Amino acid sequence: MTGTLHEELPLERSSILEPPAELGALRETQPISRLRYPDGHLGWLVTNHALARAVLADRRFSNRSELMHSPVRVGGKVAPAPPPAKPGMFINMDGSEHSKYRKLLTGQFTVRRMNQLVPRIEQIVADHLAAMRAEGSGVDLVSAFALPVPSMVICELLGVPYEERASFQQDSKTAFSLTNDFDDIMAAVERIEAFVADLVRRKHETPGDDMLTGLIETGELTDEEVANMGLLLLIAGHETTANMLGIGTLALLENPEELAALRADPSLIDNAVEELMRYLSIIQIGPMRVATEDLELGGVQIKAGESVTISVPAANRDPNRFDRPDEFDIRRPATGHIGFGHGVHQCLGQQLARIEMRVAYNALLREFPDLRIAVPVSEVPMRKDMGIYGVHSLPVEFT
Repeated sequence: MTGTLHEELPLERSSILEPPAELGALRETQPISRLRYPDGHLGWLVTNHALARAVLADRRFSNRSELMHSPVRVGGKVAPAPPPAKPGMFINMDGSEHSKYRKLLTGQFTVRRMNQLVPRIEQIVADHLAAMRAEGSGVDLVSAFALPVPSMVICELLGVPYEERASFQQDSKTAFSLTNDFDDIMAAVERIEAFVADLVRRKHETPGDDMLTGLIETGELTDEEVANMGLLLLIAGHETTANMLGIGTLALLENPEELAALRADPSLIDNAVEELMRYLSIIQIGPMRVATEDLELGGVQIKAGESVTISVPAANRDPNRFDRPDEFDIRRPATGHIGFGHGVHQCLGQQLARIEMRVAYNALLREFPDLRIAVPVSEVPMRKDMGIYGVHSLPVEFT
């Protein structure tokens, strides 16, 4: 039983903090349903938590880029078939090819090493809060705080000169847009690739105490591999956390009881971060996988070559996994969410992201006890036009 064929991935939201209502309806009636991709490919959409984790943990599903079909149009057009992943682009590889690159980075992202970064992250956060205070009584929280904090952290970790951030930040924003022309997106990606490749060349001349230098010094990678791994980390390291800081602050301000509870007991921050990841689920398109053999999932037969798109917002609001899933509750045991993915491709930098959010949210709420949104929530611009959800800006006021 395959049920209804859906002609597009549901993305339309009725409010800024809620996922598309159609996803919830699908999860209850057809947790795995047929989806027609823009290029005509017939694949599947998974909307419940158990099936999402099953797909992400199953090695019979591939993450190779050349097998993928985009579930959304880009710039109003059908996205062309992607080529095989370039050397070092390990997130779009499988098996030993993927693990080879990932293992080289695992030691860089240990919990111990990430915890060693806490004092520096605290200083970066404090500096940006002081700059916000100096601005007067109001700022755009995204440009003043949410974006620059994780950008500076990942720049320092990788060894990217922070003063050169403006170009790659703009190109990264272009690359994640669903409305830009595909040629413009590819041009932005190429500029980021050239930027990181040039940085790798400079690291040979002037090594530093940073991750790019460390990758070079392993002697196991070509400069192209180092550059492509660095590109993935650079983009992922600021785009995702920046959007979580922006829309996460909005979610807290829009839930005054939860906000008051966190201010009264900052030790709730660990759980609050997990709940924000679950409740907001900013990865609104994918992850995607492709079956490499015929298999059964959730009572349906999936054929080799068929794509499966997972809805993280729907899976993380599954009432079979989370009690009262549509309520924001910072005391909820929110472990088990798939905001960082699951399986062998689970987010490598998740511990860094957690630390950044813990430090940033607690410091922001402590330093600005009367922080408030400066415009009606309906006027806050949503990032529904982007692959990663959030807010384009968040005007806030304080005294």
